[in-house]
Amino acid sequence: MHRFLFLLIAILFIQTISEAQQADSVKAVLNEIVVTATKSETPLYAIGSSVSVITSKDISERQARTVIDILREEPGLSVIEQGGPGKLSNVFMRGANSNHTLVIVDGVTMNDASSPNNAFDFSMLNTNDIARIEIVRGPQSTLYGSDALAGIINIITKRGGTSSRYLIESEAGSNNYYNGKISAAGSIGRINYFINAGKRGSAGISASDAKFGNSEKDGYGSESLTSRFDIGLPANLQLDLIYKFSKSTTALDQSGKFGDDPNYDYNIEEHLFKTGLTYSGFENRWKQQLNASYIKRFSHSLDQTDQLHPSTSSDSFNKAERIKLDWQNNLSFFENNLITLGAEIERERAKTSYYSTSEWGPFYTEFPEQSMNTTGLYFQDQLSLQSRFFVTAGLRYDNNEKFGGVTTYRIASAYLIQTTGTKLKMSYGSGFKAPSLFYLFDPAFGNPDLKPETSRGYDAGIEQIFDNGNYKIGVTYFDMKLQNMFGFDSNFRTVNIAEAASSGIEFTASAGNLRNFSLSLNYTYNKTNDDYNLSPDYNKPLLRRPLHQANFILNYKLNERANFGMQIRYSGKRDDKDFSSWDVVRVTMPDYTLINLTASYKIFHNLEMNARIENLFNKQYEEVLYYGTLGRSFYIGLSFDF
Repeated sequence: MHRFLFLLIAILFIQTISEAQQADSVKAVLNEIVVTATKSETPLYAIGSSVSVITSKDISERQARTVIDILREEPGLSVIEQGGPGKLSNVFMRGANSNHTLVIVDGVTMNDASSPNNAFDFSMLNTNDIARIEIVRGPQSTLYGSDALAGIINIITKRGGTSSRYLIESEAGSNNYYNGKISAAGSIGRINYFINAGKRGSAGISASDAKFGNSEKDGYGSESLTSRFDIGLPANLQLDLIYKFSKSTTALDQSGKFGDDPNYDYNIEEHLFKTGLTYSGFENRWKQQLNASYIKRFSHSLDQTDQLHPSTSSDSFNKAERIKLDWQNNLSFFENNLITLGAEIERERAKTSYYSTSEWGPFYTEFPEQSMNTTGLYFQDQLSLQSRFFVTAGLRYDNNEKFGGVTTYRIASAYLIQTTGTKLKMSYGSGFKAPSLFYLFDPAFGNPDLKPETSRGYDAGIEQIFDNGNYKIGVTYFDMKLQNMFGFDSNFRTVNIAEAASSGIEFTASAGNLRNFSLSLNYTYNKTNDDYNLSPDYNKPLLRRPLHQANFILNYKLNERANFGMQIRYSGKRDDKDFSSWDVVRVTMPDYTLINLTASYKIFHNLEMNARIENLFNKQYEEVLYYGTLGRSFYIGLSFDF
């Protein structure tokens, strides 16, 4: 109750200090259209969920080359890279596990069906083709099904347009880093097209922390291709065709303090196909979308013997596929009311194999090819009352051939206070995560009787606008419970056994038009807790989730040619585990602050030079215990746009 009292006091305080503004002015500032929160084009002022939007302009100004780098600066998210760029990269949203966030690219589910926990690895995902990223925090399974226990990260690629545009970029930097891309966008008759090809890599740093004497560098390299064609057809039809390809190779190390391994490599290749057909009828009152997608992923890790490990080797292979059909209907036959109805059919398929040798002899295990079908039906109603009170409510039922049915729900509301420029918001919902194929069927660890993990969560907050939108602040309180979480019994068999809780506050503030300055600030307080009373970590924080996080982003536009930026990122103390000794020890890792600088200058109207310095003060830190991170790094590049 004291938390709601805090919010009430904050509301009264804001109302007292605010300048009078008209509701139309508030709507003009919050009129940005977002899609992820409702699966339909909805203005931000009407959304009760906690939403962040990252635009291509944000990505360009901050010179973020990977998705993981731009996500680090968002409230409610904590990010880790296990050994520097190009290595395993995960996101924890509001303290939940990394596999509790659903990752979508152009409507296609990206979570890895061959991974034991279905988590998504961000290491290959660059920003070359991204138009915007929408982040919705809180349980979102009502519209999106499994894996959306804590929220969604929706990545939307660029489209072509009526005018032709060609872009060439190249960049080089520390550790023999290179990055290049070429893209083309435009239209031919009824066809809008966007094509992008890129290549990126580095000699790297030691994946095991260099401060323990690990000196062998673990480089990485990746290449990608994106093609998108939007075709206007007769009879109010539009056809969208998307193909994405990515491939990467990265060198790895063993875990532990002294992990150097000169010939441990990991390769991954991914193909994504999507086709979508959109129809608008009855004077645009009935909009239908029929989508079909297919994603295929291969991964292979090979560790050969060497002088440091003369009797140790391993060979692992994973293959995963996901096929999905979804049909969505948006009905707006009644004024101020939008109903969304949808049906989905999804099939996951995966197989893995693992072989290793050690001083204890050879070991081999195989996870034979298995598949799983899920059918989902969902309903949502969006209601607007007097253009100031907005309610969204939804219900979903999923039926899985392995564990049966599960029902999820969600309600979100927003209210605009006309005289103060204040938006109040609230959401409550449930989520679920289906057990992975590995957890269900693996010969050693699997359990076909598993039930889904579940979540219940709510948030409530305020967003305040000052000076016609030049200044904005927001605060949100959130609380989430996770139940039936996957754990292991005494025989290492997967069971529904664990529970956890997460709560906290997200604060955001931004200002623009300050004599060519713009700035934003966010702070996250996130308290997590292991609630399983038989766990050795009972009543302790969840691993690798800092209690405090903050980001400060400053941009200064000197003139039409020159632009400067600074990003300051603070990550508080967090716990990890040391597995290097027989008795596993829980340790607290120190906090750290990083400062990055960026600059760009337009030499000509279509030629721009950019430069950046990351980790300006060469801070030594770890995101994962005993794994390396980049020191001070310099980068410079050119961009030719014509």
